[in-house]
Amino acid sequence: MGSQSAVPNGTDSRPVFFFDIDNCLYPRSTKVHDLMADLIDKYFATYLGVDEKEAIRLHQEYYRDYGLAIEGLVRHHQMDPLDYNAKVDDALPLEGLITPNPQLRRLLEDIDTTKVRLWLFTNAYVTHGKRVVKLLGIDDLFEGLTYCDYSQIPIICKPQRDMFTKAMKEAGVERPEDCYFVDDSYSNCVGAQAYGWTAAHLVEEGLPKPSAKASQFQITHLEELRECYPQFFKSTTA
Repeated sequence: MGSQSAVPNGTDSRPVFFFDIDNCLYPRSTKVHDLMADLIDKYFATYLGVDEKEAIRLHQEYYRDYGLAIEGLVRHHQMDPLDYNAKVDDALPLEGLITPNPQLRRLLEDIDTTKVRLWLFTNAYVTHGKRVVKLLGIDDLFEGLTYCDYSQIPIICKPQRDMFTKAMKEAGVERPEDCYFVDDSYSNCVGAQAYGWTAAHLVEEGLPKPSAKASQFQITHLEELRECYPQFFKSTTA
């Protein structure tokens, strides 16, 4: 698995199925999101020399405005994004939180890869993305990974159009209509649909449902992808 296209453009006509990673391939109940939010708040407070309340406010503002808290830190405070990654994403104790998921692996193995290619698509940095899918025991099932490259300024991330363009280029797919997607982020699914992709918005049970759908499909569990995209599965039931 790599971040570059597995095939040269134009030599593989299969569409591509893009999977988000965090809070999508594993549930929010793992508390990774909560731990990450705490580390981000602490990083903001330490790096900017502000109190906890202001750190939380800025974190939320930058996430809302840019899709990533780190983007606001780089843009407004000239922070080193790789230092941030080392002290936030790579500092997460994932080994105690994420474990192999046989049900998820069965779901992914039931996707007919003669009809579609599987690709990871994350706003995290490459080290975090690879670490998560390895712990889930599914890293061998994807052809590649498109990630948010924190070393490149300006930082490009979902839901920016340039990030969807980057994913298509790296996965070697030319037409937006050949792109299928699942993500837990409302704005990312809105962005995907606007770009011409077919997207499924994952809203876990217990979370508030949006008043308007983000994209073509809305699901509560990844198993429902069988119903959204039946053309890609070997069977319609688990």
